[in-house]
This record gives sequence, structure tokens and C-alpha cells, in this order.
Amino acid sequence: MKLQINNTFSKELPADKNLENSRRQVTDACFSYVTPKKTENPEVLHVSDEMLNELGISKEESSSSDFLHVFTGNTVYQDTHPYAMCYGGHQFGNWAGQLGDGRAINLFEVNYNNKQWAVQLKGAGETPYSRSADGLAVLRSSIREYLCSEAMHHLGIPTTRALSLSLSGDKVLRDVLYNGNPAYEKGAIVCRTAPNFIRFGSFEIHSARKNNDILKQLADYTISQFYPEIKSSGKDKYLDFFIEVRNRTIDMIIHWQRVGFVHGVMNTDNMSIMGLTIDYGPYGWLEGYDLSWTPNTTDAQHRRYRYGNQSYIGLWNLFQLANALYPLVEEVDPLQKLLEEYNPIYEEKYLDMMRGKLGLKSAQLNDKEIIGKLEETLQLIETDMTIFFRSLGQINKTDSNSDAIGKIKEAFYSEIEYKGETKQHWEDWFKLYIERLQKETLSDTERLTYMNTINPKYVLRNYMAQLAIDKADKGEYELINELYTLLKKPYDEQPVFQKWFAKRPEWARNKVGCSMLSCSS
Repeated sequence: MKLQINNTFSKELPADKNLENSRRQVTDACFSYVTPKKTENPEVLHVSDEMLNELGISKEESSSSDFLHVFTGNTVYQDTHPYAMCYGGHQFGNWAGQLGDGRAINLFEVNYNNKQWAVQLKGAGETPYSRSADGLAVLRSSIREYLCSEAMHHLGIPTTRALSLSLSGDKVLRDVLYNGNPAYEKGAIVCRTAPNFIRFGSFEIHSARKNNDILKQLADYTISQFYPEIKSSGKDKYLDFFIEVRNRTIDMIIHWQRVGFVHGVMNTDNMSIMGLTIDYGPYGWLEGYDLSWTPNTTDAQHRRYRYGNQSYIGLWNLFQLANALYPLVEEVDPLQKLLEEYNPIYEEKYLDMMRGKLGLKSAQLNDKEIIGKLEETLQLIETDMTIFFRSLGQINKTDSNSDAIGKIKEAFYSEIEYKGETKQHWEDWFKLYIERLQKETLSDTERLTYMNTINPKYVLRNYMAQLAIDKADKGEYELINELYTLLKKPYDEQPVFQKWFAKRPEWARNKVGCSMLSCSS
């Protein structure tokens, strides 16, 4: 297995001078060298064929012992030096100080077909940033990250990717619900990839420590490597950089809202400087359309990271990044102006996105009203977001209200509640919607085709991932491959997989892993 290695991050940025793998505060450095933990009996469970191609690895090589040992951390690839990154972050709105890669180890960077990929193992052992943890991961969380990152890519959402999912062969002690009942689980390792794994918190830590030299080095490196279109100099360079990060962050969150994805832990250390979805912990997709839903048990009380609040948190996190970049700009007003532009940009893009979900190609004055009334109506009765929007494309301009409602009723979790004022609200909305469709030039067939490129038929619902996890705990891994195959074409009908186009089953409503999840992965 011959990889085209080009390690820019570790060559161009300052390393931790202390080579001991001891938990500590790491200063004056962007990363620390570490060696992954050797595992007891590693086994590759699944490999992404697409990421093999991206990295220049053949299918045959992915079955080799070299592949197994390199991508489970048992062998350090020749002439490379694995490392963990140093960063800080705001967690649930509070500054947490140094955080860093506590259970992620960067192996190397691969440059293939003019693309740069950082390759990282999650769950490969402790680092100086592990604090009181063991740096390991378990199979359930690893399955969720592996499947979800690839699913998000095929939904058209900016994301980190995954190369492989492996068992370590070791047992890992975890307390799933933080209720004092720890148990041993199967250890696992995900090899994940991205252009880089730099976070908002990567800048925050150096700014907080007033280490402006390293802050500048990191910003200059990030711009030259990943934002080569920025040609300005001086403070304008950093302002242009902030604009790009702001816009990519908005685009990412718009995509999340489009498919009903809730990240669950939008701390600044989980915000990619590339506008990628990163760190798949307690995430989830909306089942019933509910603006207040969060998949994170840790966030259950305050619901800071709920679906309806994700755009606000994006802005809040950008405020923290602006504060971190301030020493490079040394003026408040330009940064403040760029932050003030966030909401108007987001609102315009959100409106366009929702028009697309409704099959509206043109813009009309009452579109905002129609969208607002729909969002209110969707919450009157538990309505499956994915099924509702996918079914909406079946409606014709000549349909009556009752015809239209009949085509989306499958999205209701309980039709018994469809009565009285709720029924009237739905009928009123469909009257508005069908009148609005009649102003469109697209035929019903053309509109259906268009909407089916925006509204996915299949998403990785939590209960689906949990079924794969339950099977894998018994040593049965076929469902992982079935879901992986399904989620590669989320907008296609795929009749062979029709059973997955279904509401969450009632048994999954309150089941651990299906409704809400903890961070204990």
C-alpha cells in the first residue's frame, strides 16, 4: 500500500516540545506527537469504496494486513509521525479552556488527484488532551459516526468523511446514561477524513492565551492551504477569511435544516473552520417536526442545541471566532459588521431553501407567509418531516384539499388527532399552497422531479442505526452494509429498500439510542 503523503499541518505549525504522552496543558503548540494504542485483535468491519478511491487505495489493498494495521493504529505508516491537535472551546455557552483531540489521532495527510485529505483515527488511544478519559471509542458510537458521515455526504451536506470502521478487539468501559451503571462494550475505531480537522476552538485557544504569534501562524496556514482564493493582505486577509467561514457555516446549517438534521453538540470545538459537519456524537434527524427537539440528553433541560436554535448558535459561535481573530484585525467595527450580516444572509438562504422543499421555483410576495404557516401547522399534530416533504411532491395543482391531505396523511403519527382546529389549519394551509402552485410554470411531473432532488426519501433515523448496532453487538454486520448502500442514494426511490421509508416505530419512541443519546461514546 503506497500512499502519497504530504504532511503540511505538522510541518508548518509548531509542535509540542514535550514528547511524553501525559495529560497536561500544552502551550506554544498546535499539536502533540502521539502513538496510537496497539489493539488486542483488530478487525475491519466495513470500508468506504468511495474514500478508498479518494485516497488512492485499491479494493485489494483494503483487504491487506497493511491496511488493517495502519488504519487501526497498530502500525505507524513509514516516515509519518501521528499527532493530536490542540484546541479549546466554548461548551454549552461556557469557555472550557484547553480541550484538544482527546480520542482522535491524526495519522498523516494524503495528496491524491489534487485533493488533500487529513486522515485521523477516532478511538485509538489516549493523548495529552484526554483529561480523565481513555481515548477509546465503542462500537455503537463508531457505527453511528461511520454511517452518518457518509450518509451526510450523499445528502449533499458538507461533512467529514469516513474510510473504515474496525473492531479493536478490546473491551471498553462506558456508562451509557451517566447513571452509575457502567458496562464493558466492544471497542471500535473509525478512520475519518477531511481536508482538515481545524476547528473554531483551534483559534480560540491561542487567542485566549494571548499567543498571537501562533494564532497568526495558524490563520496564515489555514488561508494559504484551504482558502487560496483569498489574495488580500494585512487585516483584510483575516476579514476575508472570516467572511468565507461565516458563509460556509451558514450554508452548512441551511443544509441541516433542509433535511431535519440536529447536530446535538454545537460547541465551538465541534465547529469546522471549513464549514463541515464534524464530530458525530448525539446527533439525530427529526421524526415528528419539532423545533424544540434535541437528541442530546446532556442538553435536555435547556435545549440550547435544539433544531430551531441551530442558526442562532451558528452566529453565537461565529462571535467567538471573531473574538479569537480580533488580535489579527485589531478593529471591532469590521468584524461586527460581518456578524450583523449573518441573519439577513441566513434568512434569505433559508427562504430559498424552503421554496425548494415546496417545489416553488419562482419567488412570490406571500411565500414567507406560506412557509411560516406550514411550520406552525406541522407542529399541531406529530408529523414526520421526511415523509411529509417527500410526499408533498405528489400533490397536483388541480387537487382538492382532501385529495392533497390524503397524499401526506401517512406522515401523521396519529391520525386520531387530525380533527377540529388542527384539521382546519391543515385545510387552510393546503388551500394556500395549491393556489400558490398554480402560479408556477413547472408541470406537476417536473415539480415532483425537482422536489425529489431536495427532499430525501431516506435518512439515517436513530432507530435504523440502533438496529444495526444491536445486530453488530451479536456479531452480525450485514445491516451496516445494507444501510451504507441505502444511504448512498438517499434521493432515489430504491424499491428494494422501501421498508426504510417509514415512520419511527412506536417501540423506538423512548428507547435508549433511538430517541435521545448521551455524549458517552
